[in-house]
Amino acid sequence: MNRFRWGNAPASASAKPEAISAVITVAILFSIVTIKHFVSSRPGTSAGASVAPTVARGTTLKSCLPGVDWAKNGRTLVMALSAHCRYCKESAPFYRRINTEAGRSVKLLAVLPQSREESAKFLRDEGVRVDDIRQAEPIALGVPGTPTLLLVDGKGTVVQLWLGRLTRSKQDSVLSMLREAAPGRM
Repeated sequence: MNRFRWGNAPASASAKPEAISAVITVAILFSIVTIKHFVSSRPGTSAGASVAPTVARGTTLKSCLPGVDWAKNGRTLVMALSAHCRYCKESAPFYRRINTEAGRSVKLLAVLPQSREESAKFLRDEGVRVDDIRQAEPIALGVPGTPTLLLVDGKGTVVQLWLGRLTRSKQDSVLSMLREAAPGRM
């Protein structure tokens, strides 16, 4: 026996228009929520945060990271990371290379949105050593997300930046720049 009737079936035998409208409404709402969650949960971004970078060469970070003694640090590599960022975790071997290959030619400052304790645990678990950890959202630095690296001079001015997960050749270029530029030249 066919339970579904098409064509001239009485209203009681087919789906009611109110039920169809309800199903469509629920499907639309579910789609909106799913899309909003996907867009706002990209690594290193906050819901509603702009993804356009506002930091550039020549930008000063003094007001973004108060209390950092840029003059004492000299050259500083600011590493905007997140403990929940897949690309940050995948980039950890490169950050360990910075530790070993760039030596003490640059100070390493990690900036993460998580608490200092959670950030320190993340870095420790990944084997990444830094000179200091600060808590701030990436957008507060003017970066669109994580990971982002900012090479900053002794005046707190960005002299170079790298966005996202870097290719091996970009990583080599960063390391070369960190090793070659003498601290007094910046």
